[in-house]
Order: sequence, then C-alpha cells, then structure tokens
Amino acid sequence: MENLSTITTFLGWCTIINIGMLTYTSIMIIIFNAPVKKLHAKMVHISPDKLDELYFNFLGNYKFGIFIFNLVPYCALKIMA
Repeated sequence: MENLSTITTFLGWCTIINIGMLTYTSIMIIIFNAPVKKLHAKMVHISPDKLDELYFNFLGNYKFGIFIFNLVPYCALKIMA
C-alpha cells in the first residue's frame, strides 16, 4: 500500500506542477502576445496570424495531456485507496 501512496502523491504533484505551467504559459501568451508572436515568428518563420492557431492547439493538447496522463490516473488511484 505504501507504493500506491507514493505513486498517488507523485501524480498529484505532477498534476499541480503541470497545471501551474499551463496557467503560467497562458498568462504569458495573453500579457506578452505581441512580443512573443514577433519572437516566435522570427524563430520559426511562421506568420504571426498562424501563431494564434498554433498557440491554441499547443495549450489544448497540453491540457488534454495533463488530464490523460496525470489527473485521471491520480483520481483512479485515489478511488482505489
């Protein structure tokens, strides 16, 4: 049972850290939209108009990954315990 407790704690902290990173990234994209777009457009040679769609896809996929790989296993282990 100790091993399950350790894994549950680990997944809980992974979820918190990943949600924090998602929130931080979202806020930075909202606050610093123009400078970030300018920097990324120069780095990867993509038009700034296309970057909005790419940011949205990235944040959506990241959120989906958090739910699938961190939150759902955490909830399942909490139910099992």
